[in-house]
Amino acid sequence: MKKATKYSFHDDDSEGEALAQTNMSQHSGYGDDDFCVDARQAIQRLIGANNATVCFVAGSTGANLLAIASHLRPHEAIIATELGHIVGKEGGAVEATGHKILVERGVEGKLTPEQIQSAVDRSSEFAWQPKARMVFISNTTEVGTVYNKSEFEAIAAICKRLSLLLLMDGARLGAALTSAKNDMTLKDIYDLTDTFWIGGTKNGALLGEAIVIKDPAFGADFPYHMKQRGMLLAKGRVLGIQFSTLLQDNLYFRLARHSNNAAAEMSTALVRMGYDMWMRTDSNQVFVIFPPALVQVLAKDFDFFVWKYLSDTALVVRLVTSWATDLSKVERLCSIVGEGSERT
Repeated sequence: MKKATKYSFHDDDSEGEALAQTNMSQHSGYGDDDFCVDARQAIQRLIGANNATVCFVAGSTGANLLAIASHLRPHEAIIATELGHIVGKEGGAVEATGHKILVERGVEGKLTPEQIQSAVDRSSEFAWQPKARMVFISNTTEVGTVYNKSEFEAIAAICKRLSLLLLMDGARLGAALTSAKNDMTLKDIYDLTDTFWIGGTKNGALLGEAIVIKDPAFGADFPYHMKQRGMLLAKGRVLGIQFSTLLQDNLYFRLARHSNNAAAEMSTALVRMGYDMWMRTDSNQVFVIFPPALVQVLAKDFDFFVWKYLSDTALVVRLVTSWATDLSKVERLCSIVGEGSERT
């Protein structure tokens, strides 16, 4: 007898937008196909910069590794929060390129100007310490919080004052830009960063991220860095066609908005039932505190991630919604939580 499949709130990588029927048509390779050109121009229009370099890579770790290692000299380091994806979730990919990560604690997953200044001061305190040269932030953050424009502008300002490059990880950029807490546009992000990338994998694409580089001179040689690190796909159209499709008719943002709305519905219902949020719900990640017994009950029907152990009676559970989340499954999860609350 076939085992019943659990519904997943584990992450937002589980589904993918279908590729168009182009497999037998002929196209140029290495990102020069019509689909990549179309997607590249669509992104340039959104950011208002026809001279920006836009390159497509398969995954987020590759996007971060390329953006960091290609910009930094061997002795230079990057500043990030302790929750930054490059710190604990990429298998040491950045360190493997020879660049030290200067880790700050962060506030609700975010870096602050004061923490950036602290990291720079520490890196210059003694001779021959790795030199801070870049700042890494994520929007949304690893705990689903969203930077507002004033926070972003403050970070950009201190980076400029300290001659630091600013890189933004945009794995969940769609969720950030469609959050109720957001007051920025894609153009704002381009204007305030040196390099950022737009995540497709977590927002409907089968795979793919679009790296955007401001400096045209540096961008001209960026494909060489991609090639050297094995990230320049011969069949680049596989990436280009997905972004070309996602950027038509506002689809990218409509999909992200659905994931945020599903998370907001879940979070509101759980709070109404008396459960505390470990982190506020700005986007498509819900961090809720449950008793272990309820976690075991939910695990029979749902996949999710136990994020943090607080005590013998309290666990932080991360529930992630996606562009494809079935709202009836959200209702079902909340119903089971409600039944568990009544029993206890």
